[in-house]
Amino acid sequence: MFDKIDYLLFGSEIQINAYKAISNLGIMDNLSEYNPTLCGTYPLGINIVGSDLDIIMNVYDFPIYEKKVEALYGQKEKFYLKRLTIREVPIVKVKLIFEGFKFELFAQPQPTKEQYAYLHMIIEKSILEQYPYIRAEVTKLKKEGFKTEPAFCKVLGIEGEDPYESLLHYGRGMGYI
Repeated sequence: MFDKIDYLLFGSEIQINAYKAISNLGIMDNLSEYNPTLCGTYPLGINIVGSDLDIIMNVYDFPIYEKKVEALYGQKEKFYLKRLTIREVPIVKVKLIFEGFKFELFAQPQPTKEQYAYLHMIIEKSILEQYPYIRAEVTKLKKEGFKTEPAFCKVLGIEGEDPYESLLHYGRGMGYI
């Protein structure tokens, strides 16, 4: 379902506008060799004011990727590019603003469907389908400052030091992934 972003056209007004911004920016076409995949709150319809459009990518050659991204988007509002290491995996994170939307491009040397952001989204989609009544509580917690995964863990009573790992463990245990 999440391979293309066309599903946004059948969503809320903000999802339709997100689709237009992503399309106008050209990320899905311009960076297609990296399998860009929209993840996070917009696909699930639990975005709040200030939510990013999170686009993950599978990138192995960071210098080539960085040059391409800078050439394409370096002039965009609040463009920011940084290399990081998260859970011992090298990452390139790019942030920018376009057509009123905050974008976060998240590149790592791992297939997109194996990345945490994608797995979390699949788990969260399954949870929302199984327990649709928690959508309002998750959204409320997000408005109070919770990140998405910690909000789901709190609502579901999932414990653990790292909510990102705890949600994956829960999703695997429930057979969602």
